[in-house]
Amino acid sequence: MKDTSVYENYRDAVVGSIIDLAKVHDDIVVLDSDLSSCLGTTEFQKEFPDRFYNCGIAEANMAAVAGGLSSVGLTPFIHSFGCFASRRMYDQVFISIGYAHRTVHIVGTDPGITAQYNGGTHMPFEDIALMRQIPGLIIYEPSDIRSLYELVQQVYATGQSSYLRTPRKGSTRRYGDDVEIRLGKAITVRDGSDLTIIATGVHLVSEAEKAAAALEAKGVSTRVIDLHTIRPLDAETITKAAAETGRLLICENGRYPGGTGEMISALLFKEGISAKVDFINVGERFGEVGSLSYLAETFGMTADNMVKKAEALM
Repeated sequence: MKDTSVYENYRDAVVGSIIDLAKVHDDIVVLDSDLSSCLGTTEFQKEFPDRFYNCGIAEANMAAVAGGLSSVGLTPFIHSFGCFASRRMYDQVFISIGYAHRTVHIVGTDPGITAQYNGGTHMPFEDIALMRQIPGLIIYEPSDIRSLYELVQQVYATGQSSYLRTPRKGSTRRYGDDVEIRLGKAITVRDGSDLTIIATGVHLVSEAEKAAAALEAKGVSTRVIDLHTIRPLDAETITKAAAETGRLLICENGRYPGGTGEMISALLFKEGISAKVDFINVGERFGEVGSLSYLAETFGMTADNMVKKAEALM
């Protein structure tokens, strides 16, 4: 098992995982959109100079090129900021990758409020909704360095295309080697019987853990679920939590329409499970410039807001 403690931040873990795959699988190539220094794909270029392509500030073209490379038996990993990896190159992802049944792995960095000082133009809150419209595309958002490394490895093994949401900077080490990381299987970070908080990504899972501890001190037994794989959705874990706790707080760094909250709501309705449900998301707003702490407070993505909403559910 890989010692992921060697990685200082999320971007190192992403690129390190791809490099380790490329050492074993010579079909892997990497494409970047003039952002190789931002993610660190320059490290891949050093290891495999003949398998790296800088497509310039032409993200849509990069997606089409990746589809072409896949058609001749290669497996491209392509990177841009999440706003460009989803909104800007969507038609090419849909047609040249999805419709053409090509296997390409898209790395979309700094999703939602993690774009911070790049501001509202660079904050993709709707990327999950867009990518859900492409049949068979895996969507995942790991919450720590180890799960990020492991899930990149696992999506390659599926042979399906994927979209990864991840910040570049910072490091969270939540899971040791004793925790199983499995694509499509959510992780119950903390057990509880009164209420369940379902969260995605680094920031919100961390805030959910803080909220659960605060609620526990108030006598509310709180389950926390790390929904690292958004699609395919782990229906078994979610429906079990809804049935056992009767209350769900669904937290996502994006919009409700087409997002994780809407997916889970539809699942509960389909399965006929009655539960009280509330949400934390960006609502009907655009992003803005600021630090992560400021943006989290502005959009209600904090442990304090989770506690308030949980208490209302109780």
